[in-house]
Amino acid sequence: MGDEAERVVAYAGRVFPWIIFAVVAVPLVVVGFAATRRRTAAGEHPANEDAQAQARIEQEFADAEAFEAEWREKDKERYRQEHLP
Repeated sequence: MGDEAERVVAYAGRVFPWIIFAVVAVPLVVVGFAATRRRTAAGEHPANEDAQAQARIEQEFADAEAFEAEWREKDKERYRQEHLP
């Protein structure tokens, strides 16, 4: 019976640190992630941003996406021209 008790104590000595780690570190990581997401979301749209500024930003994004699509088409054509014998 003494040998079995020693094994239980040795097993508990290996397992308890992992249980403590799971109970302490995992919630800290989750809280940190949530705080980072909240800070990022707040930084993307400041509180003093009005509807006109938001519309201007959305238009800039739409213009950038249109330019990117146009650039990709031109790049595809240039690639075909360079690689045709």
